[in-house]
Amino acid sequence: MSERIGEALARAKADDRVALIGYLTAGFPEPDATVELAKALVAGGADMLELGLPFSDPLADGVTMQRSNLKALEQGMTVARSPELIRELRAAGVVIPLIVMTYYNPILAYGQDGFVQDIAAAGADGLIAVDVPPEESEALSGRCREASMAFVPLLAPTSTDERIALASRQASGFIYCVSVAGVTGVRRALSSDLGEYLNRVRRQTDLPLAVGFGISRREHIEALHGKADAVIVASAIVDLIEATPREEREEVVRGFVEVLTGRGKV
Repeated sequence: MSERIGEALARAKADDRVALIGYLTAGFPEPDATVELAKALVAGGADMLELGLPFSDPLADGVTMQRSNLKALEQGMTVARSPELIRELRAAGVVIPLIVMTYYNPILAYGQDGFVQDIAAAGADGLIAVDVPPEESEALSGRCREASMAFVPLLAPTSTDERIALASRQASGFIYCVSVAGVTGVRRALSSDLGEYLNRVRRQTDLPLAVGFGISRREHIEALHGKADAVIVASAIVDLIEATPREEREEVVRGFVEVLTGRGKV
């Protein structure tokens, strides 16, 4: 299944554009909203979907994601329900690559082997385990390989060359390059040091690079053309979902994604 990730990135490269990975918090803002929102992302031109499983202590996430995680948990969304939700997304016609994002505690509570097997069987193409450091990720990345699913590590601007090399050896699909040494959230401008940081990662791997944390505008994506293969837009989408009445949400989200991809007008 991880082949779908490579195919999506190859299509974007052939079109001379940066691929867009849109993020949704599973079960937010209503338990049954994820499928309709995912279809809106697809209609807007998103190349991939990152599906965040809500967690009670999302240390890498800013205020927006903390709110969405808490609300989804309060309404009954759990990691145990994630395979069912992934199957619902696939049954509804969401065919773009789907990368599950979560933290290690929920994986351990579910059972590492069973979790990887179950989400892969349901239709997931990749896994991001936010707080699993490269030094401790070998077993999890190995399980993903066995399940034909990509394992996507996170790197930060503060990552040493040694850690970049180690993470690159564990990775498949792409590498998630966090744009700042901080938590998720919308930011006005990208770091001036981002290009050199991406160059440091490029020197260690041939895998595609996706940039996340703070990406929220078309100009951010344009600035990364030729530097990154993909971007992850998360907090900006969640903020928009939270601020929009449900009856207008699909159209508004689709329109925002069209602007991000360059298909729509600002």
